[in-house]
Amino acid sequence: MARSIYHLYGHSLSLLTDLYQLTMSYGYWKKGLADKEAVFHLFFRRLPFHGGFTIAAGLEYAIDFLENFHFDASDLAYLSTLRDAKNEPLFEPAFFDYLSTLSFTGDIDAVPEGTVVFPYEPLMRIQGPLILCQILESPMLNLINFPSLIATKAARMCIAAKDEPVVEFGVRRAQGVDGALTASRSAYIGGCDSTSNVLAGKIFGIPVKGTHSHSWVMAFDDEKESFQAFAECFPNNSIFLVDTYDTIEGVKKAIEVGKWLRSQGKEMLGIRLDSGDLAYLSIRARNMLDAEGFQKAQIFASNELDETLISELKNQGAKITMWGVGTNLVTARDQPALDGVYKLSALRSPGEPWKYKLKLSEQMIKISNPGIHQVRRFYTNKSNIADAIYDVHTDVSKGCSIVDPLDPTRKKNLMSPNLESYDLLQPIYRKGKLVYSLPGLADIRKKTKTELDGFQVGIKRFLNPHQYVVGMETSLYDLKVKLINEIRNKTDDHFPHETSNDNLKA
Repeated sequence: MARSIYHLYGHSLSLLTDLYQLTMSYGYWKKGLADKEAVFHLFFRRLPFHGGFTIAAGLEYAIDFLENFHFDASDLAYLSTLRDAKNEPLFEPAFFDYLSTLSFTGDIDAVPEGTVVFPYEPLMRIQGPLILCQILESPMLNLINFPSLIATKAARMCIAAKDEPVVEFGVRRAQGVDGALTASRSAYIGGCDSTSNVLAGKIFGIPVKGTHSHSWVMAFDDEKESFQAFAECFPNNSIFLVDTYDTIEGVKKAIEVGKWLRSQGKEMLGIRLDSGDLAYLSIRARNMLDAEGFQKAQIFASNELDETLISELKNQGAKITMWGVGTNLVTARDQPALDGVYKLSALRSPGEPWKYKLKLSEQMIKISNPGIHQVRRFYTNKSNIADAIYDVHTDVSKGCSIVDPLDPTRKKNLMSPNLESYDLLQPIYRKGKLVYSLPGLADIRKKTKTELDGFQVGIKRFLNPHQYVVGMETSLYDLKVKLINEIRNKTDDHFPHETSNDNLKA
């Protein structure tokens, strides 16, 4: 895959997992559970940034990982060096023989990148051998959580900018090479117009943009001289950073050089503000540019911007027409992690019915959902109404009723003949074969905007956003409650880690 970053490493990434995934898998193999078939779901519990939505991203990375998944000789050689507490080999040699033949042979359904998603909705459903599904837990979370977080942050910033171009240029502040590349790709999915990250441009085909830094101005004896030199080098691409010494004086000098460019048949593209009162300075600069006939010159602003500051600047009448966002985007500074989890929900031996699994907790928010899940989105007049999480063995073709799993008094009937619907999870793999056609990155970016347009404006508010309706289909919720009660009755109020229903039919 030319757009992936897998090739940057040049070797197997199959050890990109936590040790306990391998020790559990070894235990499954040792205890004869290798042929068990499992279903896991990858989802998150809370919306990031106290917001009203999340943008799914990272699926292409996950596919790239699975297409290349195998344990090579160097992986197995390393694992053979691991020792237990008594300095004995952690794994026996026969397990390495098993791992050497392991490849992805299961089924995956996932929401396409750019899809708007909500808590508890599976972003991915993985079905296959228990050992294989277990080993994939950590890499799948790694490859989905961060991209979804950054795509969401970018979408919020683009909403704040109200369709004015947003440029991502956080490579210098990102957490490493992977962080920078993943952030650039995810920010583009979220709606950013371009990136300053040239490697991301090469790998992913994202448009690249940039101006110059303060060091360029400081390298010359005079600020105007620096602008003149830049204009001579880039006559068709001149945006001048005007705040190195005095912003208003810098604007005046930019205008002088702009007039020289115009005498050469070229046009100054604009100026950039990187410090100070951006609202006041942009208004002053706009008036100065307009008065000198540069009405089309853009005012590009940077300096620790995020969605809140962009919104506030626009409310103050700032005349900024292009926004440069860096640190607060690529690090998701106000929430640096999405709380994605990966939970077992069904298990069976070959030829036997499914046993639906449930993780209990003293916190209702952390009790997982049993079953094999799909999400159906109901809409009318191109406006989304509600999402239903349901079991794939339940017929919802004529609609359904849903209940909020955290507040069973909140219910909604979705059986109106006026409602249309579709399922979010799409087939990605079947029996280890990729059946999904990867869309282009620009198409994913367009999907994000189309998806957001399908929701009422309230979920896009930054303060106290509207809560979109998501619930469990009632029979699935009733099963969950039944399993909870059964296990609690058996254990005299002691909460175990999981329980099962042995009577469910596939």
